[in-house]
Parts: sequence; C-alpha cells; structure tokens
Amino acid sequence: MVHLKSEREITLLREAAVLVSKTLAVVARAVAPGVTTKELDRLAEEYILDHGATPAFKGYKVGSVVFPATLCTSVNDAVVHGIPNDLPLEEGDLLSVDCGVVLDGYVGDSAYTFAVGDISEEDRMLCRTTYEALEAGVAQAAAGNRTGDIGYAVQTLCEAEGYGVVKDLVGHGVGRHLHEDPQIPNFGRRGTGRKLKAGLTICIEPMINRGGAAVRTEPDGWTIRTADSLPSAHYEKTVVVRRDGPEVLTDFSLIEAELDEVPYRAMEGMKDS
Repeated sequence: MVHLKSEREITLLREAAVLVSKTLAVVARAVAPGVTTKELDRLAEEYILDHGATPAFKGYKVGSVVFPATLCTSVNDAVVHGIPNDLPLEEGDLLSVDCGVVLDGYVGDSAYTFAVGDISEEDRMLCRTTYEALEAGVAQAAAGNRTGDIGYAVQTLCEAEGYGVVKDLVGHGVGRHLHEDPQIPNFGRRGTGRKLKAGLTICIEPMINRGGAAVRTEPDGWTIRTADSLPSAHYEKTVVVRRDGPEVLTDFSLIEAELDEVPYRAMEGMKDS
C-alpha cells in the first residue's frame, strides 16, 4: 500500500536523508588503499549513533537471514549488500557504499560508489554513466509520470553505452520503513507502471554492470555479485515526487566536498541536487 507523505513527514525524511549524506561524507574522508570496509563500518556506526539515530540496515531481516552491519560495502564485482570485512581495499578498487539510518522514526537511504585511489578509465566511465542514469531517472519523478518512465530513462541511457542494467534488484518507496511500495525498477517502458502522485517518497538507485545484467548471490545470503565477475556501480538518492517535478532529499554535495576529485560525476551542465 502506497502512503503519500505529509509536509511534516517529508521534513523528517529530509533530516534523515541529510544525516545519511553526512555519514557517507565521513566514509568518503576515510576511503583509501589499505583501509578495511569493517573500519569504514565502525566509523559510520559511531557517527550515526552520535547524531541520535540508529543504523537502518543492521539487524535487517530477509526471512531468517539477518544483515550484521551498518553499511553495505560492495567492492568491484559486488553489486550490492556486501558485508564489511577485514580485507584491505586496494588501489583501483570500486567501492559502492549503501547507508541507511532511522532518525525520529523515519528512514534515510542513499548509496555512492567511490574510487579507491586511481581507477581504470573503463570503471570511470561506468561510474559516470551510472551517475548520469540516476540523474535521468530522478528527473522523471514528477506527479503524473509513472514508474516505467523512471526505469526507461535509466535503462536506455545505460544500455546505449553497452552496460548491463540489473533487473533482479529495484529501487523502492521509503518512509517509516526501509522498503515501502512502490518498487522502482531501473528498466521499463514509458507510460507504464504505477502512477506517481505528489507526496510519494522513493529511492531511485541504478545498479549498473560493466558487463552483462545477470547477477548471483553469495553463500552468505546477502552479497550479490555480477555473474561475469566484471565491476558494478551503484548510486542512490531519496526523492519526493512533487507536482512541478522532483525534490531531492539526498545531498551528494556533502559527500563530494570530501573527495579530491570527482572524475566520474555527471556530464558538464548537469547539476547535482
């Protein structure tokens, strides 16, 4: 059941979304060769707790499987839901970090893919295209459009560059719960799917592979990898559907202020929110 949010609820969701952005900024400062994802997870959890919130992912259950950490840290061919560990990051890795918080009863959720040191030109272009696809999808989040319009925008941009669009995983509504209706696929046809109404709050999150679209799940029950072992990128924003267009609650500028370089950001002239 879709719940349209009041302005009070949107204010609370905005505060949660900004806290996630600030947490990812803390992570951004620490990402470097030799750092472990478990260390990043500890930093994020301390920051979230110190700011009066709780991690949204830690203890999250799917069936009987419980996620054990604050962050999802997915390296290279891991698409999403990677579990933080003690393996040091290496020069040239891609690191996708997904973070969620619960603040005053409302959920913030966002993801960003970081370059660990210098990355290859192929991975740089993968990140750039995925970032642009997110912006293209967000632009479709206006009242009167449909979920298929968002998916179509993401899919056509990425497939035109030869990338695989993951279809087994989708974006989602967000509010008091981490995953609410409706689902927001990264593929679709224009004019199809659920109609978007003003007050709907959603997470748009392209998960794009450098190779094919197929994925597989690791025995840990969480980590999802590309079937062909090629790298994947993932960006996510929380968005409010408004009558006159999208309102983005996530603030990537907080994250990018901590990076020495953002060589894979959106094309010149596309403004981040």
